[in-house]
Amino acid sequence: MTTTTRVKATIYEDNTGKKSELPIILTEEGELSSLTDYLLIMEVNGSSESSIKNVVKATQLLIDYMDANIDIFSDPKRLFRTFAKRMYGGTIGDDGLDPSGLYWIPPSTRTVDIYLSALTGLTDYLADNHDTENFNPLIKATQHQQRLNYAAWYRKTHHDFLGHIKDKTKSKTVKQARLISGHTKSITIDVTSKAFPQQYFDRFYKKGIGGATDPRVAMRDQLLILLMHYGGLRASDAMNLWVCDVFEDPLDNNLDSNIPKKSLVRIYHEEYGKAPDNWKGRNGSSTRESYLKENYALTPRNKLVGTSRVGFKGRAFDHKDHYIQVQWFPIDAGRLFMVLWHDYLKYRASVDCHHPFAFINFHPKYKGKPYKLGAFLDNYEMALKRIDLEPNKSLGLDRHGHRHSYGRRLRKASVHPLIIKRCMHHRDLESQVIYTNASQGEVNDALNKANLQISGYENKCNSSSWNDLTEFSFKDIDPEGLFTGPFPKLGMSNE
Repeated sequence: MTTTTRVKATIYEDNTGKKSELPIILTEEGELSSLTDYLLIMEVNGSSESSIKNVVKATQLLIDYMDANIDIFSDPKRLFRTFAKRMYGGTIGDDGLDPSGLYWIPPSTRTVDIYLSALTGLTDYLADNHDTENFNPLIKATQHQQRLNYAAWYRKTHHDFLGHIKDKTKSKTVKQARLISGHTKSITIDVTSKAFPQQYFDRFYKKGIGGATDPRVAMRDQLLILLMHYGGLRASDAMNLWVCDVFEDPLDNNLDSNIPKKSLVRIYHEEYGKAPDNWKGRNGSSTRESYLKENYALTPRNKLVGTSRVGFKGRAFDHKDHYIQVQWFPIDAGRLFMVLWHDYLKYRASVDCHHPFAFINFHPKYKGKPYKLGAFLDNYEMALKRIDLEPNKSLGLDRHGHRHSYGRRLRKASVHPLIIKRCMHHRDLESQVIYTNASQGEVNDALNKANLQISGYENKCNSSSWNDLTEFSFKDIDPEGLFTGPFPKLGMSNE
C-alpha cells in the first residue's frame, strides 16, 4: 500500500519575501500541487487553520483509501459510497484485522461530516479550475494527482458526491441530491453543565491561578481569567489584548475616589483592526497588520501556524475599527481588573519587550516574548491541580467553562437576549443558546419549586389509593385491560 505524508511547508509565491506556512501532502511522486494551490486560495480567503488542516487530512484519507483498494472498485459511485462508510465505521474487522493495512479507527460522526464537506470544497475547486479527464484511477497505482482529479471529474459529471450542492439556481438545486450526504444530525440537549462551577471559582482564582510561585505569572494569569470568567472572552480572544488597549471607562458614574474606575478593555483583530494612536504606514495603511510589520517585523498571530498561533474566532465586532469591547458582569470585576492591570504593567515595563502584546512570558529562557496559548493552558491545568481538581470539560473544569458561566450568569439575571448577544459578541441569537441553556441542577430546582406550588393537588392525588385510580381501565395505555380495571387479565385484582 502506498502511503502519503503530511508535512508543514514554507511557500514563497513571488520575490517579495512574504511566505506562507501550510500543511501539504507528499507522496512518492512528490507534492500534490493542485491541493497546495487550493490551500493557498483558502488562506487568502481567510479560512481558519483548522479548516485548512481538515482539507489536508480528508484528502490524505481519500488517496490512501484509493491506494489500498486499487483492484476492488470499477464503479466510482460504489467507491465513494464505501469510502464514506469506512470513514464512519472504520476499517478493522471483528477479528481485529484489516487486510487493507489502513486500520482506521472511526472518529466521531461530526468529524467525518467535516471531512466529507472539506472534500466537496476541494473537488469543486478542482472541477472548475483543473483539467479533469475521464479515466479509471484504480488501475494506476502511482498517479495520485490524476486520482485526485478523478474525484473532481466525477463531481463535475455526476453532480456532487459529497457535502453540499454547488449550484447557481435554487430550482435546479432542490431537485438534486448528493450520493453521500452525511449522517442525519441528532439534536443534543445540554444535560450536563459546561459552566465552570461557581463554588470552585474563588479558590481556583486565589489559590489555583494565584498559587503560582512567581507573582508576575500569577497576576498575568489572573487577568486572563477575569477576562474569561467575568468578561465572557474565549482564551484566544483574551490573548489578543495589546498593552495600549485598556483604559478607564468614561461611562463609569462612580464618584467615590476610594473605589477604582471600571476598566474599558478592547480586543482588536490583529490583522485588520485599526492601529493604535491613529498610526499610518508608509503606504497609508492603518491596520494592525501593517503596524506590526513596519514597527516590529512581526506577522499577526492569527496568520501563524504552530504554537505561536493565536486565533480570533469572533466576527461580530462592536466598532468599525474591528474590535470587541469587554462587557463586565458583574461590573465590579472590571474594577478589580483595573487594579491588577496597573500592577501588572509595572512588571511588564521591567522586561524588554519588542512587541505590543499585553501578556508576556516571564520564564528566563523566553523572557519578554509573547505569552503562548499552549503555555497558558498548561498553567491552567496546573492551577486546577493545586486545588485538587482535574481538568474535566463535561463538568466545566476547562478554559471554555468560564464563557459558559458568563452566559448563564447573564441569563439568570434576566438580561435581555439581544443584550446577551452583544455581550458575547455573537452574530445571531441562536449562537448563544448553548451558553444560556439551563443546567440539570437548574432544571431540578425549577421542578422542585413547581412541585411545591401544586402540593394541594398532589395531596388530593395521594389521598386516593392505587385501587381507586385503576378501578376503570386506562383506554390509552391499557386498552385490553391487562393490568387495570375491575377484572385485570394479568396481575392481581384491584380488590
